[in-house]
Amino acid sequence: MAEQAIEQYQHVLDMNPARDQKVNSAKGIAYLYLNMKKFDDAKKYYRMAADIDPNDPEPYYSVGVIDWTACYQPRMEARAKLGMKPDENLNPKNKDEKKACAELKVKNAPLIQEGIDSLNKAIQLRPDYDDAMAYLNLMYREKADVECDDLAARQEDLKTADQWVDKTLSTKKAKAEKQPGTNGITMDQPK
Repeated sequence: MAEQAIEQYQHVLDMNPARDQKVNSAKGIAYLYLNMKKFDDAKKYYRMAADIDPNDPEPYYSVGVIDWTACYQPRMEARAKLGMKPDENLNPKNKDEKKACAELKVKNAPLIQEGIDSLNKAIQLRPDYDDAMAYLNLMYREKADVECDDLAARQEDLKTADQWVDKTLSTKKAKAEKQPGTNGITMDQPK
């Protein structure tokens, strides 16, 4: 079914439609590929949507989420193979852990940087994009985890991640306070 939907979206793109239809079709294809776990294809179409409408923060956010997913899963698998708990720090004196960290750094560093850049772009375009802030926190935690031998860099990345947690929470709170009905019961105002 997803492949048929992708074909239909691609047909729309091939017709050279209006900008909004192009963006929606590219995002539709990207979303389907994302759900199929074809991350490279999903990023290709999210980038296409961003090229068509560079002021839309959603494609940048989506690329950041994909990059985090692509980093997180292999990191958790490597930790499981080493018998490590998810929140346990790598021991740079342990030869196996150091080797696993170095391999992950080579594999994940480009994705981590792309994810950070994409999420920052999403936040630049939508300063109250709390979901992008939350993923930026997660990306900095990924970055910290591959700082194999540099404890100072690791601590700085974790500090940055914590700052993004704080920004996320304060942004969510500010948004909630702006929502109607969040201040309890209100009486209708006369017109």
